[in-house]
Amino acid sequence: MSLSAPRGNATDVVEDWTSNPVIESSVPYSGLIFDVRRDRVDLGEGGVVVREFIEHPGAVAIVALHPFDGVDHVLLIRQYRHATRGHVWELPAGLLDVAGEPHWKAAARELAEEVDLAAGKWDVLVDEVVSAGAFPEPVRIFLARDLADVPGEHLHERHAEELTIRPLWVPLDEAHQAALAGRISNSACLIGVLTAHAARAAGWATLRPKDAAWPAWEAQRRAASSGDHR
Repeated sequence: MSLSAPRGNATDVVEDWTSNPVIESSVPYSGLIFDVRRDRVDLGEGGVVVREFIEHPGAVAIVALHPFDGVDHVLLIRQYRHATRGHVWELPAGLLDVAGEPHWKAAARELAEEVDLAAGKWDVLVDEVVSAGAFPEPVRIFLARDLADVPGEHLHERHAEELTIRPLWVPLDEAHQAALAGRISNSACLIGVLTAHAARAAGWATLRPKDAAWPAWEAQRRAASSGDHR
């Protein structure tokens, strides 16, 4: 381990989305959005262990980028999140809760519902897993450009926390500074802003097609479709 660990390069950094054998599986808690699953899993040399984790349908988030006076601005939104007991800065985002809906279309729906915007250009910016050990929510973050306002007759009626959303266009460079200064705590917002800033510096060469494969989400869907995760 440590300094004696092998050295590699970028081509070696590939995740393996295959599951270890699950001996027994149960759901001790089922909630409105997520469930808690308890598995007995065979780790091979690590033995058989019990692990609890939260099952989640997955989500999308959107870095909406628009030039104002020649300067790229990103749309941030601030809303109350009771679980954090705070009003936090986020990206427009939402659940993958419509069966069969393509991921980029879910992002388009959320962008329209939360901030009344439509985008003519969609790309995959980056994927994340919120907390691999306990809350493996897969989140795909899209880059949305060529923005336009949603026509008035198609505006979404917002409820609950969405009623208090505060939108704010911030220059991407300044959002990047805010992230580094610790003024943003939401993981998708942090990752989206930092990645967009880096991707732009690379001439957007790192972007992927809007319908690119998503191994982390696909692995969790395979497990969910098995019924008992075995």
